[in-house]
Amino acid sequence: MRVGILPTSLVTLNFRVSHATSGRVMFSTFEATPMTLQMGSGDLMPALETRLLGLSDGARETLQFAAGEAFGPYSEALVERVERRHIPATLQLEQDTVYSFPAPDGSSYPGLVRELTDEYALIDFNHPLAGQAVTVEVEIIGVI
Repeated sequence: MRVGILPTSLVTLNFRVSHATSGRVMFSTFEATPMTLQMGSGDLMPALETRLLGLSDGARETLQFAAGEAFGPYSEALVERVERRHIPATLQLEQDTVYSFPAPDGSSYPGLVRELTDEYALIDFNHPLAGQAVTVEVEIIGVI
């Protein structure tokens, strides 16, 4: 008997996230090891979790998400101009590269260096797919 995914299920799956317009694959487990995730734990984007509910092992779906639905809207407030003197010397920044930046609470945040001068770095802390339409292919392997 096949078990459908519930809000508290443990799910093993493969998934591939692609930019809906360009088709560029941003993340995929199909070529590697499937992921096992606890629904509701925050490991998956909430919009995807909602669409997985009710699917059972063996299901294979291609899901379309409108711009901003999967990874949220793009926010200009998350683009910061940081003076170079405030950037740790251990970070050898390069433009168009993602780095992990330390936060005051000890955690870290990924940010894309959009512009780099001798005086400052323009860092974008939005998810790379924020504000974008995406396609997600899923294959449900197991549900507990």
